[in-house]
Amino acid sequence: QVQLVESGGGLVQAGGSLRLSCAASGLTFSTYGMGWFRQAPGKVREFVTAISWSGGSTYYADSVKGRFTISRENAKNTVYLQMNSLKPEDTAVYSCAATHYDKCEVPEYYSYWGQGTQVTVSS
Repeated sequence: QVQLVESGGGLVQAGGSLRLSCAASGLTFSTYGMGWFRQAPGKVREFVTAISWSGGSTYYADSVKGRFTISRENAKNTVYLQMNSLKPEDTAVYSCAATHYDKCEVPEYYSYWGQGTQVTVSS
């Protein structure tokens, strides 16, 4: 079965960095667009960033543009999220997801989801 497993979350001070990873199995990874979403307590799930199946095209939410970078290694079935200049408002559970669309910000268009990893940014 398809599995997406995130790792790399943790506690970091404001201004710090974290790198999240999402390892995929059970699917032909190189044919899926991948995305990262986040959900803070009491808030709706929010699109963060997405990357095309080839890695040649990316898309970011305005709130993270210039601070976060998505990338992927199809040979390793892994997608990454490099997060720099973190702010307390970035605190959330971050989940990766796979979609048949090339890159997409609509969560309903994603077929598979990971369990998520907690990112906490202290002020």
